[in-house]
Amino acid sequence: MRTSAAARRTALAVAGTAALALSALTTAAPAGAVVDPQVRGQGGTSWVRACDTLAHGDTVACHALRVTSTVEPVAAFGVSPHLTPAGYGPSDLLSAYKLPANGGAGTTIAIVDAYNDPNAEADMAVYRSQYGLPACTKASGCFKQVNQSGGSTLPANNTGWAGEISLDLDMVSAIAPNAHIVLVEASSATMANLGTAVNTAVGLGAKYVSNSYGGSESSADTSYDSSYFNHPGVAITVSSGDSAYGAQYPAASKYVTAVGGTALKRDSSTRGWSESVWLTNSTEGTGSGCSKYDAKPTWQKDTGCTRRTIADVSAVADPATGVAVYQTYGGSGWAVYGGTSAAAPIIAGVYALGGAPSSGSSPASFPYAHTSALFDVTTGSNGSCSPTYLCKAGTGYDGPTGLGTPNGTTAFKG
Repeated sequence: MRTSAAARRTALAVAGTAALALSALTTAAPAGAVVDPQVRGQGGTSWVRACDTLAHGDTVACHALRVTSTVEPVAAFGVSPHLTPAGYGPSDLLSAYKLPANGGAGTTIAIVDAYNDPNAEADMAVYRSQYGLPACTKASGCFKQVNQSGGSTLPANNTGWAGEISLDLDMVSAIAPNAHIVLVEASSATMANLGTAVNTAVGLGAKYVSNSYGGSESSADTSYDSSYFNHPGVAITVSSGDSAYGAQYPAASKYVTAVGGTALKRDSSTRGWSESVWLTNSTEGTGSGCSKYDAKPTWQKDTGCTRRTIADVSAVADPATGVAVYQTYGGSGWAVYGGTSAAAPIIAGVYALGGAPSSGSSPASFPYAHTSALFDVTTGSNGSCSPTYLCKAGTGYDGPTGLGTPNGTTAFKG
């Protein structure tokens, strides 16, 4: 029996919470379809989930949120040399997180997503040109776009995942503009295909792999851990989800850095910025929680979860304080995006700025050895829970923002 589009949207809105049934995520739509995305919002900012409708057989969704209320100060398409797009750009993010400019030389960052964005290279070129970043093209060898096995026959185009791909490429470009980038596109949004793409990314030499998707936990997760995410010496970042309090996989994997989300605002402090937990309402905000299945890694010492706790670190995710993105396949050029999908590639880029992880290391443990080299986020919550630190920010570790946000690169070295 096929459910209605409204039912699919409702299921996706609560993806990853303890109450979510996996079957609710598998309702079908054509691979390239966008069916009446549900507009959400708060405080004058509205947005839609890029992956609001799942293709047939998909079991996970991307975590990109496209703002629909933006009034752009630039032309919709192409480069506007004397104007700045809405949303935070590279200089804003480097300032907020005290990161060096022009970083990433000699590194390879992989982005793993589902389906194909046929305009990925061209759109990234516009973003980089707008902000004065060096070109990164297939012709120069800086950019590769491959299928989940590393081949050149790309999967079906998908307008929703194209927004996720544009967001990921632009955030990696912003943080580590001199890195090489490998976009690995899975055939569909299942853990088997996306996990295969992760293995391919590592096989192609990436020491940093960004994943901005997730879904319900399952008893198969520990098997997925060993099959797809156990890559010592590789920093694998995963967004914690946009459905507020409740664990998702693969953020729950003990082998990845689970990345939560914040609201990032300019202020008059010495830092010049402040952050709080991103929460829109009871069903939308940064994800956190206790895994049902994944064992607690030895470097995680909180006592409220007997198993893996989400998250480890965080970065900007609130669509009301979102980032500039350029997308033309399924998009209208310049846009503002949010979601923990923004945070995961930002943190992957920060790992790249920190240098290659040591052989055999667990990069997810690095921030736990350098807690003073992070901005501690102490305000906000993403729901109700017990113990409260799992959903409420406070001094030191908490679920929604982990140990905090980058303050330079020290916490991401090891």
